[in-house]
Amino acid sequence: MSLPLLDAVHQLAVAQAAAPEMSFDLLSMWKTMGPFAKLIAAVLGVMSIYSLGVMGERLVTFARSVKASRSFAEQLRELLPAGKLVDAVELSKKLRRGHLPKVLGLALEEYSRGIEALQTTGPRDVGNFDVIAAVNRAVDRSTLRTVNDLRRGLGALATVGSTAPFVGLLGTVAGIITAFQSMAATGSGGLGSVSAGIAEALVTTAFGLLVAIPAVMMFNYLTNRVEDMQVDLTDSATELVDFFMKEGREAK
Repeated sequence: MSLPLLDAVHQLAVAQAAAPEMSFDLLSMWKTMGPFAKLIAAVLGVMSIYSLGVMGERLVTFARSVKASRSFAEQLRELLPAGKLVDAVELSKKLRRGHLPKVLGLALEEYSRGIEALQTTGPRDVGNFDVIAAVNRAVDRSTLRTVNDLRRGLGALATVGSTAPFVGLLGTVAGIITAFQSMAATGSGGLGSVSAGIAEALVTTAFGLLVAIPAVMMFNYLTNRVEDMQVDLTDSATELVDFFMKEGREAK
């Protein structure tokens, strides 16, 4: 081997020995991140905490709503045949956390007021009216409000799921630009000179995906839960209206 080649190998070995050892653990990369990358990571952290809060709050709310609705439906089967409409209305107010009590309770109250109004007259009496139509309008109003309340927070969850990867990508692009600017300023080349900077930049993209994936999955799950409860509302309200239409009629 020639002397110049030996000198080149020796210089390369000395340079590699003198080069500081790079650490790719999260704590070390956080310490070496630039201010903009840290800002992006902080924004993603806030988005993650918010989305987790929405997930937890909706899961607890849905669990309470299903429990209250199941209890209301079980007791309503006994109250309606007995003609205890007042007790049914009071029960709906007691179990107001459930989606069924909110809708069916208003329908029961509207039906009771309608029957009472048909049996009395007053200074502003406008004559007979369709009680069932009034009940249907009450069901429509309460269903819209109830479903809207069930969907509260899901829009923000969808926003987090759709924007978190792009926020992380913004941090990655800024980090890569910084890494190449540093390479240009020092005049060094090769993958080794920019690998640490690129690794730090890719952390924000990975963090963005970690925030987005659970948010999207939970958004789809919670949306399906809302749709299932909306079907329950429609079926139960229809059955209640059918009961009102047949109430008091004797079989021939």
